[in-house]
Amino acid sequence: MLSVLALASSLVWGTSDFYAGLASRRHPAVAVVGWTQGLALLVISVVVAVRWDTLTWTGWPAWSFAAGLTGMSGLVCFYSALSSGTMGVVAPIASLGVVVPVVLGVASGDTPSPWAWVGMLVAIIGVTLASGPELSGDVSPRPVVLAVCAAVGFGLCLFCLDRGARESTLLTLWGMRLTSVTILVVVALVLRTAGGVTVRETPALLAIGCGDLLANGLFAFASSRGQVSIASVLGSLYPVVTIVWARVLLDERLKRVQQVGVALAVGGAALTAL
Repeated sequence: MLSVLALASSLVWGTSDFYAGLASRRHPAVAVVGWTQGLALLVISVVVAVRWDTLTWTGWPAWSFAAGLTGMSGLVCFYSALSSGTMGVVAPIASLGVVVPVVLGVASGDTPSPWAWVGMLVAIIGVTLASGPELSGDVSPRPVVLAVCAAVGFGLCLFCLDRGARESTLLTLWGMRLTSVTILVVVALVLRTAGGVTVRETPALLAIGCGDLLANGLFAFASSRGQVSIASVLGSLYPVVTIVWARVLLDERLKRVQQVGVALAVGGAALTAL
């Protein structure tokens, strides 16, 4: 069941990232992150207010702050990369940040089974192969650098999210967004701009923000009740979903090595889940 939830987070993340990438082609990435995170903060704040009397207020704040800071940084870099590079190859590079929570998870006590190790290795090789065109130098290096920065941010965010969720999943998610939105509001005030977003665009940005929030929640629930190393690998398969959307809706062509990479990523996920 926990593996299914972690895989579901990949599905939601991949879909949300695809549409966020499209939005980042019309507005600065920092504006897209700010609006999506801000709108999601309003939604989760309502939930927190409703459940106020049942919540625990210790153990999670430091982790949620760290998750919000690293996650926001990762999203800004990731959306910038998506807006300037091929979605089908930027997303797999960013997903390699899964190495971070796997290493930290094992160091802090995770003990994956031998088959889980095989599955995780196959999945990581898969997303690496899916990144072939970018790594070969066929395109501008800018999306690659941004995607690598996003990978580090995402990896640290997943681990911090897992640790905070062990105390309170809801409040860790709320604290994450409160942190990121506070920083982005300060940036908007300094730059004196909201990114040119119109009222008509807010429903789409709300959907993107809620998608990211839901994916975070699914992952946090799965990892905090299981092993963060395994949940991180399953949750990091979102590039496959982004690739499929880009292929179907944008007609992006994938090289043979990428097709092999996608197949390995899916196969590795199956082994890890089992």
